[in-house]
Amino acid sequence: MAKREEITRLLAVNALFEPDRIVHNFSNMGTMFHTTPMPLAAHQAEPLPTAPRPATLPPGLEDWIAARGVTSLVALHRGEVVYEGYFRGTGRDDLRVSWSVAKSFLAALFGIFVENGAIASLDDPVTKYAPALSGSAYDGASIRNVLNMASGVAFNEDYADFWSDINRMGRVIALGGSLDDFAASLTERRAEPGAAFHYVSIDTHVLGMVLRGATGRSVPELMAEHIFAPLGLEADPYFLADGTGAAFVLGGLNMTARDYARFGQLILQGGRWGEVQVVPENWVMEMTAESAPGERPRYGYQWWLPNDGRPGEVFAQGLYGQYIWIDPRNDAVVAMTSADLGFLDPGVQQDSIEKLRMIGETLR
Repeated sequence: MAKREEITRLLAVNALFEPDRIVHNFSNMGTMFHTTPMPLAAHQAEPLPTAPRPATLPPGLEDWIAARGVTSLVALHRGEVVYEGYFRGTGRDDLRVSWSVAKSFLAALFGIFVENGAIASLDDPVTKYAPALSGSAYDGASIRNVLNMASGVAFNEDYADFWSDINRMGRVIALGGSLDDFAASLTERRAEPGAAFHYVSIDTHVLGMVLRGATGRSVPELMAEHIFAPLGLEADPYFLADGTGAAFVLGGLNMTARDYARFGQLILQGGRWGEVQVVPENWVMEMTAESAPGERPRYGYQWWLPNDGRPGEVFAQGLYGQYIWIDPRNDAVVAMTSADLGFLDPGVQQDSIEKLRMIGETLR
């Protein structure tokens, strides 16, 4: 039975991005992989308020939505829903995979445990809290290095290469292996820790190892208690997990589009929700500020900043067109999920950022 389940998950990985399956798969990840639920039934759900006069999309965006395989789009202005749309047969209640948007959620959670002292310093080595990484390529890297995607670890993130590290990692999950062991098995470096930005998804798993080591608790438990419960999510989220039950924190978070927008609103409000300071305000400012070293895209602690440098704008981004766009100047948040097979084509990501900015500027 266990072998049959492994084969089923491996087949699911191989067919995950097939054009005729990708939309369905992205809203049903929990049927294909191990998961770690985050039940929030004991907490009162709080639907997002809706603006008295819902807005319409700017002219021409319908063609872009179709071209980019957009499956959901939720826009907030002053914390109210001003636009909400679902496409390609998806619906409001779907729990959609976030891919690397999940990295930004983990960064927000991380700051709570820096603030309360469970993590003494960002300049501590990751091995202080995750000793299993001693002797690996992460030995000598600081927490700050890893938050900045500057660990120095050699890691091939080419999704088109069957033998790349990112695809080997996917097969570890499918076959019920351990991502902790996978991270500890990486021994090659491309640079010294802290020398230069280099996007490495397994860095975020290492941050999860640090959190688990510092608190003695799982990331889903911490996320549910410290972030999701105070936000009053409209649906219980879940993480994908490896064979040991460790959450796939670098890309396995599944939530509704409205709840992705809700998290964006939390960050826009400086980590405050109602009367509760959920994430320390100083941490929100620090993690969303440009800080990654070397020649690189503009990057903070697991958050992106637009290359044209407009003040205040910051965004979370995931493969295949997942975004949370935050624009304090216009008091706007836009959450978008997609099944965009052309996400890595030249110019597509920048065009999507410009469209999200346009939505934030006009739907108000």
